[in-house]
Amino acid sequence: MYYEEHEHIEYHYDVGDQSRQQPVTAPTSSPPASAPPRPQTAQSGLQAVDPGAIRGCMYRFTYIWMRGGNSFWFWPVYVGRTSVSGFRWTGRRWVYTGIGLNRIDMFTC
Repeated sequence: MYYEEHEHIEYHYDVGDQSRQQPVTAPTSSPPASAPPRPQTAQSGLQAVDPGAIRGCMYRFTYIWMRGGNSFWFWPVYVGRTSVSGFRWTGRRWVYTGIGLNRIDMFTC
């Protein structure tokens, strides 16, 4: 997989799978003003988030709690075996980023 940017439009390519080439754009609006309540479900002992679980959040406002305490709004656009990529809300704008699934503690969308 590789990434390139042209004229403020970002593209993802899975080399060898030409049918999946599509422009990837950030959401056109900001996320909800407040964070959702953290789920009470204990996920202790998990090594990483299941890619199939977070795949259901693609192109939706998703709130992520990271191991270590950080949390933020995210707009996932690609889910791989070990990582997810998309747009992270900085509080002012969307920034493209990738996250290892083993770094995510919990998420909700």
